[in-house]
Amino acid sequence: MSEPAFDIHKLTPEQRLQLIEELWDSLSDEDVPLTESQRAELDRLIDDLEKHPEQGIPWEEVKRRLQDRLR
Repeated sequence: MSEPAFDIHKLTPEQRLQLIEELWDSLSDEDVPLTESQRAELDRLIDDLEKHPEQGIPWEEVKRRLQDRLR
């Protein structure tokens, strides 16, 4: 493997999380293939969330909780 363009260990945890988010967002559905069982589980979870939206956690809340754990 080639030498990375920069040392990720010099980034703060917040900067690394931001980098992860940007990398993830750069991928298309075709870039992340799922097995049939993964697809079925995701479909089940989506169906459940659509039936009971009050049980979901907003993405901003998930990110806040993760960032709080890193502090």
